[in-house]
Amino acid sequence: MSRKLLTLFILFIIPALVIAGCRPSTPATSPAGGAPAQPVVETVEVVRTVVVTVEVPVPGEAPAATPQVKIEVAQAPGFGDTLKAVQARGNVICGVNGQLPGFSFLDPQGNFSGFDADFCRALAAAIFGDPSKVEFRATTTQERFTVLQTGEIDVLMRNTTWTLVRDTELGLNFTATTFYDGQGIMVPKDSGIASLQDLEGGTICVQKGTTTELNLADVMATEGISYTPAVFDDVNATYGAYAEGRCDAVTSDKSQLSSVAKGLLPDPDNHVILDVTLSKEPLGPVVRHGDDQWLDIVKWTIFATFAAEEYGISSANVDEIRSSTENPELKRLLGLEGDLGAKLGLSNDFAYNIIKLVGNYSEIYDRSLGENTPTFIPRGLNSLYTNGGLLYSPPFR
Repeated sequence: MSRKLLTLFILFIIPALVIAGCRPSTPATSPAGGAPAQPVVETVEVVRTVVVTVEVPVPGEAPAATPQVKIEVAQAPGFGDTLKAVQARGNVICGVNGQLPGFSFLDPQGNFSGFDADFCRALAAAIFGDPSKVEFRATTTQERFTVLQTGEIDVLMRNTTWTLVRDTELGLNFTATTFYDGQGIMVPKDSGIASLQDLEGGTICVQKGTTTELNLADVMATEGISYTPAVFDDVNATYGAYAEGRCDAVTSDKSQLSSVAKGLLPDPDNHVILDVTLSKEPLGPVVRHGDDQWLDIVKWTIFATFAAEEYGISSANVDEIRSSTENPELKRLLGLEGDLGAKLGLSNDFAYNIIKLVGNYSEIYDRSLGENTPTFIPRGLNSLYTNGGLLYSPPFR
């Protein structure tokens, strides 16, 4: 379409009054009658010219669509370093719990299994198109942040609660919540304990260095309940002590209580989780500050699993949908249109690879926490927003 450029000169007039008392080199004399001399006031008009170039369509021709402005953004030091290192190494080093059935643990075949472990695989699928390109690194609660800060792992995918202090003081970024949880308390079914007040003077097992330990202290102080905390370094030690009867109760995220009771305790049916929630526990992956590209990659890997479930795309039907869909959002999600993957430094079919090779959120959840597993946890808040939950993906555009 032919166009002409019209240059408009818009004058922004900034009145500036410059007031100066003009004094001669000799003292001023007063006029007759002794009246003081009046100062000389000079008014100066200042004009600033701003040139604005506007594209004007030729009369009779339809206007063009709203122009899209491309902005080159300067990247901070460190941007892109993690992806380069991961690609050069050939795998993602993923920090996990390693002792938590349903989330990350070694199965009888010696493989890491569970909800968190599968999100590590989803990240590998997004980057390499191969979910096996993961090195799992089991971490304790005490060392998990340190190994991420020092670069020993690329991402922490380990039942870790998002808090303001952790988000600001540790040099780390929380990405997106993969599991909405709450802290609970488990007791032996025949203990007669039915409320927090029944734990007055009791001993409660808890893991050291966790928000669980802090939340317990806050709630018990608020309720005026005295208790003795028995702190341990890891999951096995904590629940081992509880199973031996060295504590009257054990506290952790309800997801952990449920999965451990069913996966580690010798008599899971003889224990019950009290109907009380001590805190909010949003759990999700954590990365280092300073590399926003890596932060975006981990976030949008998670969002791809949410979006796939919302649109009914699974590992079983993704090829069929990819070959037939006319939905622009799905075409962008599955890499048929646009360059969303390239904007992350990945191939445009990164989300397709996640869905095809690992699955959507529902598939990942059901594989480790679904009702047909020993570690079943009802989805509750971890349902899509369309089903009364909190899971929600921003648009793929």
